[in-house]
Amino acid sequence: MGQFGSVTLELLNGLASSFFLFILTLLISIPLGLLMCFCTMSKFKPLSWLFQGIVLVLRGTPLMLQIFVIFYVPGLLFGFQWPTMNTGWSWFDATFSTRFIAALVAFGINYAAYFSEIFRGGIQSIPKGQFEAGAVLGMSRREIFRKVILLQMIKRIVPPMGNEIITLVKDTSLANVIAVTELMFRAQQQLNKGLIWPIFYAGLFYFLFNALITYLLKIAERKLEYIKI
Repeated sequence: MGQFGSVTLELLNGLASSFFLFILTLLISIPLGLLMCFCTMSKFKPLSWLFQGIVLVLRGTPLMLQIFVIFYVPGLLFGFQWPTMNTGWSWFDATFSTRFIAALVAFGINYAAYFSEIFRGGIQSIPKGQFEAGAVLGMSRREIFRKVILLQMIKRIVPPMGNEIITLVKDTSLANVIAVTELMFRAQQQLNKGLIWPIFYAGLFYFLFNALITYLLKIAERKLEYIKI
């Protein structure tokens, strides 16, 4: 295998780590963001103020700093050790390392804060008359949200959610600050060997990844065109 082939294989391994970090972050942050949204909108003011403060801190500080804090601080203050994988499959154990898990927690919490604000804006953009109409029909708050509000909210939030999702693809590169072996980390390893072109080659991987995400988001928007707002 030539130099180009070996570098491509290395970057593909890094891309796999980036992909898992991306997917798992979405699986964590979307439901967590919805929960945070409900808490910030709660009529119980202490709960609302608490989560508004949490969201403010998470959105107001760098994700890189949050990765450092989540990876190092629990161990320094409480002696906590992030769990390790020991499946016997070297690639899997290396990918889902303690560093990967810590980065995933940081990404999940950070993006949940951003998504919570998008969800809040989507819910508050729905006319109050629709909530009142549902209540008149005897629907519970849960039924109103699920049957009346949810699809309208989804249609409204697809563009801003898409922007955050595309940003997430690029932000996965921040995980390399704690040596998670994602795509940019692999490219930097090649840079240490005196090869500069793999850095730009990695940029092509990010571009293609985002092009695919953009295409899928456009399909989602077309699928939701039947919803009248």
